[in-house]
Amino acid sequence: MKKISLLGATGSIGLQTIDILEQHPEAFQLVAFSSGRNMDVTRSILTKLTPELVSVISAEDAQTLQAEFPHVTFTYGNEGLVEVATHPASTVLVNAVLGSVGLESTLAAIRMGKTIAIANKETLVTAGHLVMAEAKKYNAPILPVDSEHSALFQSMNGENTKRIERLILTASGGSFRDKTRDELVGVTVKDALNHPNWSMGAKITIDSATMMNKGLEVIEAHVLFDMPYDKVDVLLHRESIIHSMVEYSDTSVMAQLGSPDMRVPIQYALSYPDRLPIQHAQRLNLAQIGQLHFEEVNFERYKALQLAYDAGRAGGTMLTAMNAANEAAVALFLNEQITFLQIEELIERVMHTHNNVQLPDLATILAVDSETRKIVQGMVK
Repeated sequence: MKKISLLGATGSIGLQTIDILEQHPEAFQLVAFSSGRNMDVTRSILTKLTPELVSVISAEDAQTLQAEFPHVTFTYGNEGLVEVATHPASTVLVNAVLGSVGLESTLAAIRMGKTIAIANKETLVTAGHLVMAEAKKYNAPILPVDSEHSALFQSMNGENTKRIERLILTASGGSFRDKTRDELVGVTVKDALNHPNWSMGAKITIDSATMMNKGLEVIEAHVLFDMPYDKVDVLLHRESIIHSMVEYSDTSVMAQLGSPDMRVPIQYALSYPDRLPIQHAQRLNLAQIGQLHFEEVNFERYKALQLAYDAGRAGGTMLTAMNAANEAAVALFLNEQITFLQIEELIERVMHTHNNVQLPDLATILAVDSETRKIVQGMVK
């Protein structure tokens, strides 16, 4: 029985994690979770499962739920996230929150030697050097939940990683993959949220449309697998059947395939090194699919991907600034305060003026993150 702490239970990844926990009560027990503003979903989880600790956004929400569920302990805010992550009964932390908000709580869990199943790209993007150093120091396994990094991880199993020639991340191309750059002028939030293959949260879906999502994954792959950026490639693959590939020195290429279903990599991170069945999962039928398509990435078309590579190679707080600028810009776009193409413009402006600090500590990272968000807001005003 693995005992689970879950950050971000009411988000897309969080809800799919809950589904897995419900399917396998013999294998997993949810002991603590954090939720966002969706109190109805929070109540639903509390009714179906029996956690000991729950963290919510505000003290008011905590008081309201405490009256309804007196057998559960409620907390709130950033301190609540840390409490959930470090719950003494849990052995595995699933980090499924959006943005850099999960950084402090993840580091706290690592220092307790917990296994980290990480679906939060931003934690590794903004503070990868800290996370991996602490993970090594406290012997805390870091297991990827992203479908692409899970595919890479699975394609390395049993292999000599010193013989890796390159990592190949596949990308669907997002909601606007059939549009030219000129045709992106005037696209709407509704258009951007219409992903052709995956069901994801709003922020990740917008990142997929700009291809910043893949840029963050490139940085994450560099951090997780200690691979230089020149050996991390991106390949457009419309069907999202091959989730990523690893090429070895003898030219062999190992790939992990499957129908698009985020529950597969989530469950693999939880059950590793075992595999468990998944109810209602669509099995892959290549004969029915017939063809798979691949294209090289046009970096002029997908400028956000180029910006991510640039930030990755610069390192330091440039990664924090780039990520914070993206989060702030995406929020502005979702609120219809800027256009789709302005997302990239704001990120680029921030990166051009940022005073980069190498090997930043946590306090510096958090300060740069906060300041960058204010800068982006100021640009729009």
